[in-house]
Amino acid sequence: MAEVLEFRVPTGSAQTLLVWGLEPEPGLEHSLFSAFSKFGPLYSVRAHRNAAVAGPGYYAIIKFYSAGDASRAQHACNGQRLFQKSPLKVCLCTKQKGFQQQVLALNSNKCQELANHYLGFNGWSSRIIRLQNVSGFDGENEEPGKTLQKRSMKYLCAVEVTLLNHGVRTRGVALGEADIENGEDPLEFVTASRRVQKLAVGKALSSAFQKILLVVLENGKVAVEYNSTQEELTDSFTEEELKGLVQVSELSLEQFDLEEEVLSDLSFDDELPSREMPPN
Repeated sequence: MAEVLEFRVPTGSAQTLLVWGLEPEPGLEHSLFSAFSKFGPLYSVRAHRNAAVAGPGYYAIIKFYSAGDASRAQHACNGQRLFQKSPLKVCLCTKQKGFQQQVLALNSNKCQELANHYLGFNGWSSRIIRLQNVSGFDGENEEPGKTLQKRSMKYLCAVEVTLLNHGVRTRGVALGEADIENGEDPLEFVTASRRVQKLAVGKALSSAFQKILLVVLENGKVAVEYNSTQEELTDSFTEEELKGLVQVSELSLEQFDLEEEVLSDLSFDDELPSREMPPN
């Protein structure tokens, strides 16, 4: 039976393992990651101290992208010692009724990790179609002669992701935004500009991946389908039309304001990901 994976934060109970009977040790989460990532890519590993009524020790919540990987890990690891002296207890988390979690898009780093695992490092590519500074709209109605120290910087980015072996090509458009506390400080301006550009590129890349479905077959092979439910108006534009759209000053920015990228995943000192070509 095939399993369909989306580039979204896993929330299903079938993708989540509860591990308990953990002994305290340095680097516990690293040990858990090493043991369970052998069964498939992991979204997160979180270890927590037991409640006082449960006695000493730790438990952990491990989220897989794939329910099949989680099931194999549960059967293989339950009752095993793995990296400690006493055996672990591993079970699939039970579904919480009446509680609906918001399904969020994976940030760009997680999207790339998932794509690299299932498609291979050479199985996909991305490029920036346009990266445009669209700052300044908020100041159009300011009083003449009045200068604000705090300014808002915005960049709008269009990115294209290509899966050549599968004949799939998708686009993502997104807005990166941040406030500059002191708009007259050149260093702060340059730092904020670089930060917002990388944020816009990351969000656009994530948006493009939302239109891709990974179909994992029983034999381990991966097929790809286009997720038409995530299709946007901009997908039907030619590249020149899309470049022109990004430059339009009257553009409604709200339609591109996606879930905020985790800023801790973005380094000011690193260049753009090697798969992304800088704009002309």
